[in-house]
Amino acid sequence: MRTHRSFKIKSLLQSKEALFWWSKQFETAVWLDSNSHQDRYSSFEACLAVGASQKFEITKTLHDFLENEKDWLFGYFSYDVKNELEDLTSNNFDGLGFPAVQFFQPLKVIRVENDELHFIYLNEVAQEIEADFEEIRDFVPLQLPPEPQDAIKIKMRIHKDAYFEKAHRFLEHIHRGDIYEANFCQEFYAEDATINPWETYQKLNGISEPPFAAFARLNDNYLMCASPERYLKKQGQKVISQPIKGTARRGDDEREDEKFKRDLAQDEKERSENIMITDLVRNDLSKSAIKGSVRVEELCNPYTFKQVHQLISTIVSNVPKDKYPLELIKETFPMGSMTGAPKISAMKIIEELEETKRGLYSGAVGYFSPNGDFDFNVVIRSILYNASNKYVSFSVGSAITAKSDPEREYKECLLKAKAMRTVLEERET
Repeated sequence: MRTHRSFKIKSLLQSKEALFWWSKQFETAVWLDSNSHQDRYSSFEACLAVGASQKFEITKTLHDFLENEKDWLFGYFSYDVKNELEDLTSNNFDGLGFPAVQFFQPLKVIRVENDELHFIYLNEVAQEIEADFEEIRDFVPLQLPPEPQDAIKIKMRIHKDAYFEKAHRFLEHIHRGDIYEANFCQEFYAEDATINPWETYQKLNGISEPPFAAFARLNDNYLMCASPERYLKKQGQKVISQPIKGTARRGDDEREDEKFKRDLAQDEKERSENIMITDLVRNDLSKSAIKGSVRVEELCNPYTFKQVHQLISTIVSNVPKDKYPLELIKETFPMGSMTGAPKISAMKIIEELEETKRGLYSGAVGYFSPNGDFDFNVVIRSILYNASNKYVSFSVGSAITAKSDPEREYKECLLKAKAMRTVLEERET
């Protein structure tokens, strides 16, 4: 059981910053931030979950908890959960070594919405609400100089010539009819590297200010995520998926920026990418949808973010009242925007041609609520860090279709990598 208390706040940004830095004292924490983006499916401005009453790294125990306990759970599904769901394997190199699944039942949940902090604490720690609020309210970040740190040397797992060779092999599969789209990803990494995850996240989030930003600390495993993409949300009987496919850079002035956005919306190749994945998502949602309820609310709609323009589609469905939340994840995971189509064939070819295990990259971070609702993002535009073995990683990808030009796909990857690379390489020394 949980105790609920709410307190008014004076400054939204100040309270969010205080809450984020206050979480640093906990070894288990997940921070979700919408960066004030609002649409019809927004849930809150931000949400923090800290302290672990119980932890889960096995899907079966997670299933049992969701069925019996009906409480909050925060955490992630890595891309490699696919191996539990289908007859697939992952034998590529994994420098991070994160568990495939990590969830926890938080001792403390604090939501930021409607100019209030909503404290939702397990009864065993409910007596700490007042003191925690006062500590957060009065929190002043220490203005300490940045810790001296060695410059990070970013390496590429797949170099340019190898990328072109692999892109052509994807195209051969497409021309042969094995697949008609695949998301081809490559890793950038640094070894023997030490970073400050909290500062790194703040810089990354500040560059992008996306609607599905997330920071996670699960012991020595860290996620710094500036994702613009929702994977899947359940809101009562309604299920919402919002895949992104199609990217263009921002212009140097307003006129050029509008041109790039307009060109993206009309680009035949980018639209075909998006439409293929929209069809895949419709098929995934139809597995459990009430007959006739799957519909596309928006198709290839251009959205503008600080770094790029993107094409987003919104697909929704209605499910029976007794539909089990974890089943919806299993029926749709991994998200089509990060695999390709047909999904199983694409994942097999991806495993063959990519050099590293994706792990948490192109997985999903989010939460389950006590009433069976949930909301998960797509882990892209993200930096991953294993503090124990000092390994830093970020990956980027692009969709290969019959109309793909490998040179253009390569440049799209570099564009997507720019924010993460900038954050890691422009460091105080």
